[in-house]
Amino acid sequence: MDMHDWPYIKKSARRKKRLVKKDFDKQLIRLDKQLDILWATKYKLPMVPLEIPYQSGWKRLFVLRGDILRSTKGEFYQNLLKKINTVQYHHDRAFKKRKRKRGKYVYSEKQQLLRVIDEYDWLRNTLKLTDREKILFSPKEVWSVRKKAMITEYHCMETWRFVLVVKPHIIYEKKQHDELLERQIKQIKNRIDRENLQPRMSKLVGGSRHKYWKWREEQKKYKNELKNKPLYSLQEEYTGY
Repeated sequence: MDMHDWPYIKKSARRKKRLVKKDFDKQLIRLDKQLDILWATKYKLPMVPLEIPYQSGWKRLFVLRGDILRSTKGEFYQNLLKKINTVQYHHDRAFKKRKRKRGKYVYSEKQQLLRVIDEYDWLRNTLKLTDREKILFSPKEVWSVRKKAMITEYHCMETWRFVLVVKPHIIYEKKQHDELLERQIKQIKNRIDRENLQPRMSKLVGGSRHKYWKWREEQKKYKNELKNKPLYSLQEEYTGY
């Protein structure tokens, strides 16, 4: 039987519309994969040393006190500091932030603390703390604004052994620049912004129109402690006899 003699099944308008939409979704998925590959390629570009290093603001970090460093436990606390040290960068050496107070702008010093270990990192020991180092931390229950719940944090108890110092932030190297790669990324991003494709791409790839983390735990239903209790038992608990 000739192929041209086969019966032809005409596609309905609904099926045609569904096929067009399905093909468009496949194009968006390929576009998202292409953008991920370009970003991964950009991330893997090597660092190139600068011919002339330059200073870009200031950095503030913790260092071990001189007397502690010269003691017999200097190496132990130096290794601990490498795991919990924090670094801040600022354009001004004073490290002050602008804040509005009573209709006026005032400058207050930015607070900087040693790293606080959350419960997730503590249980999995992501910082690779030794048993001797763990003794120097104490748990503390605090309210998390982001999670809207009480969480456990672990703070270092011997913070007096470390002091803050301010040093120039010197740039010695920069990321290698690929003009062709940047042009390809910009073309894809311009198309996504121009045609407003991001909501549909997020729904196809991530399963939701908007990507977000649900930090808040499920709220427990209100439990009435007095329910199903006889009146005489409540009176006995209240009076004590």
